[in-house]
Amino acid sequence: MLLAIDVGNTNTVIGLFDGDQLERSYRVKTDARSTSDEIALTFRGLLDGGPEVTGVALCSTVPAVLREMRVMLDEYYPDVEHIVVEPGIKTGVPILTDNPKEVGSDRIVNTLAAFTLFGGPAIVVDFGTSTNLDVVSSKGEFLGGALAPGIEISIEALAQRAAQLRKVELVEPRSAIGKNTVEALQSGALYGFAGQVDFLVRKITDELGEQPSAVIATGGLAPVVVPHSETITDHAPDLTLQGLRLVYDRNVD
Repeated sequence: MLLAIDVGNTNTVIGLFDGDQLERSYRVKTDARSTSDEIALTFRGLLDGGPEVTGVALCSTVPAVLREMRVMLDEYYPDVEHIVVEPGIKTGVPILTDNPKEVGSDRIVNTLAAFTLFGGPAIVVDFGTSTNLDVVSSKGEFLGGALAPGIEISIEALAQRAAQLRKVELVEPRSAIGKNTVEALQSGALYGFAGQVDFLVRKITDELGEQPSAVIATGGLAPVVVPHSETITDHAPDLTLQGLRLVYDRNVD
């Protein structure tokens, strides 16, 4: 079984693959202070009694966690082949940006998965700590994209800075015209972020000069926004895990 690990700023998503089939996935909180031993205990608790892990594919946007993950893999999975997505690893994704080294590994993995599963050109909308729109060319190249503050970060910042506002549950309000503070916040969050994505997708499409084969939503908050978006065509919650599987296959005989 392949163990795929996607370490994000807020959550870490873990998947178990049998061949190309995702058998099980988990989502746990990312803690940049966790030690390698603490991470190992979390993994043992999740995987205890399950099938044997024969390979590991890892990407991380949190340097401190990446360091501890490397130690954990060396100490607790010493005989298991593991791939960390970083410069030098074969992804098959040309990065056509000003500084390829600053592009997050998760964005490259998503590009590979999107192009493999949906073709190109394509746009990946990743709803996480930030909202990332990544643009994939018709040849599978990473062209760049747009980054915006994530939904939860925006709501938390508003609650912290405005004395009479607070965090609210991200559910659809009765109407766009909120009749109370909670519904007004929900309207602004859900419809506002859906509108932001739709505008950016249309703007990117104009610059591409052709219609994307797919606009793919992924990330933990995607289910909240997808029903209200006019441009998102597909929801692939396990896109990054699938990309990690593809990267592993490219690098291990």
